[in-house]
Amino acid sequence: MTRAHPAGLRTLFFAEMWERFSFYGMRALLVLYLVSSLEFPREQALQVYATYTGLVYLTPILGGYLADRWLGARRAVLIGGIVMALGHFTMAFPTLLYPALGLLVVGNGFFKPNISTMVGALYEEGDARRDSGFTLFYMGINIGAFLSPFVCGTLGEVYGWHYGFAAAGVGMLFGLGVFLHGQRRLGAAGLPPVRSPAQAALRPEDWFTVGAVVFACAAFVFGFVAAWPVLRTGWQSLSHVGQGTAALTLALAALAAPRVLSRERPAPMTPEERGRIAAILITALFVIFFWMGFEQAGGTMNLFAYQLTDRVIFDLEIPASWFQAVNPLLIIALAPFFAAFWVRIDRSRFAMSSVVKQAVGILILGLGFVVLAAGHERAALYGKVGPSWLLGAYALFTVGELFLSPIGLSMVTKLAPARLVSLMMGLWFAAIATASYLAGILESLLSGTGIPLYWFLVGSSLGAGGLLLLLSPFIHRLMRGVR
Repeated sequence: MTRAHPAGLRTLFFAEMWERFSFYGMRALLVLYLVSSLEFPREQALQVYATYTGLVYLTPILGGYLADRWLGARRAVLIGGIVMALGHFTMAFPTLLYPALGLLVVGNGFFKPNISTMVGALYEEGDARRDSGFTLFYMGINIGAFLSPFVCGTLGEVYGWHYGFAAAGVGMLFGLGVFLHGQRRLGAAGLPPVRSPAQAALRPEDWFTVGAVVFACAAFVFGFVAAWPVLRTGWQSLSHVGQGTAALTLALAALAAPRVLSRERPAPMTPEERGRIAAILITALFVIFFWMGFEQAGGTMNLFAYQLTDRVIFDLEIPASWFQAVNPLLIIALAPFFAAFWVRIDRSRFAMSSVVKQAVGILILGLGFVVLAAGHERAALYGKVGPSWLLGAYALFTVGELFLSPIGLSMVTKLAPARLVSLMMGLWFAAIATASYLAGILESLLSGTGIPLYWFLVGSSLGAGGLLLLLSPFIHRLMRGVR
C-alpha cells in the first residue's frame, strides 16, 4: 500500500478499520438487543434504530464545520474516537441506553467526516490515485465490519449482550491507538486551520482542547437526556419515536447552529465553486435512495435473518448477526480489484464520471432487492427460507456499494473548496442520515398501503438510478471538468 499510495493512508486505513469494527458491532446487535433483551415491539425497535442511524450520519455536519473552522480534522478525529469509546462502554448498562446512544451519535459526528477528509488531503489535486486510495480505505472499513459480527455478535448473542457492546468499545480504543501511533505519517493532513505544516505534531494545548470538548460532549448528552422529562411537554409531536430517541433528536437541533462559534465570515464562493457544490448536493439527493435500501441490512434484513432464515447448519444454529459479515467479506474480496479497475479505466477512453459510477451502483442495488423481495414472498409461504436469498441480495448490494460509496467520498473531496471540505463531507453524510432514518421507518410508513417493503425498494432504486444516469451530463457540466 505504501509504495503506491501516501504513507498516511496506512494509518488512516487501520484507524478507520477499528472504528468501523466498533460501529458495526453495535449495528449488528442493536435491533436484536432491543427486541430480544429489552422486549421492544418490532416497530419501536426499528424506530429507535432509525433515529440512531439517522443522527449518526447527521452530526457530521457539525463535526465537519467545527473541524474546518476551528479544530482541524486531526483533533476532531481524536475527540470523536474518545466520545464513541465512552458510548460503547456505557451500553453495558441497560438503564443508560439513551445516553450511550447519544455519546455514539455525537462522537461519530466528529470522527466520520474528518477521517475521510484526511484521506483526500493525502493526495494532490488531479492525482489519478485518489479514487483508488478511497477504495482501499473503504476496504479497511469493511475489514472492521467483517470482524465485528463474529466478535461482538457472538459475544452479544451467545454470552451476553453487554459483552458484545464492551468488545465494540475495546475496538474503538485500538483505533485511537493506531491513529496516535501513526501521526508522523500524516504530514500536514488534518492540521488546525491556523497551523503551519512545520508544526504537525500534536501539542499540549491540543490535548487540552480535546479533553475539554470531550467533557463538554459527555456533559451535554447526559444533561440533556436527564432533563428530557421536563422538556418533553414541548416535544409531543415526536412522542411516537419514543422518549429517549426524541430527546436525542431535539439535542441535535440544539447543536445545529455552529456558525455562532465563528467570528469570521467565510470567503465568498466563485461561480466554479458554486457549480461544484451544486453537483455534490444534487448527487446527494439521489444517494438517499441507495442508502434507504442499503440500510435495511441492520434493521428489517437483520430481523429477516433472525426470524425467517433457516440458520441451522450441521445441528448448529449460527447467530443471526453473522449475516452482517457477508457484505464486508465481499468488499474485502472485491475492493482490490475495483481499486485497480478504477485506476485503469479512469486513464482510458472508457472513463466514467463519478456520477455515472454512482448511478450504476443504485441500479445494481435495485436488482438486489428483486432477489430479496422474491425470498420474502417465499418465506411468507413456507415459514423460513434458506440463506441463499439473503446471500444473493448481499452480493448485489456489495457490488452496488463499491460503485457508489467510496466514489462518492472521493468526489466530495475533489469538488469541495478546501476551506469547506469537512463541512461538505458532513452534508454528504446528512443525505445518508436522511436515508438511514427513512430505512428504519419505511416499513411502518408502508403499512396499510398494500405495497410490500422490498418491492417498493426495487422501484425506488431502479427509478432513482435511471434518472441520475439521465441527468449525469448536466451534473458533469457543473463539476467543471472534475470527473
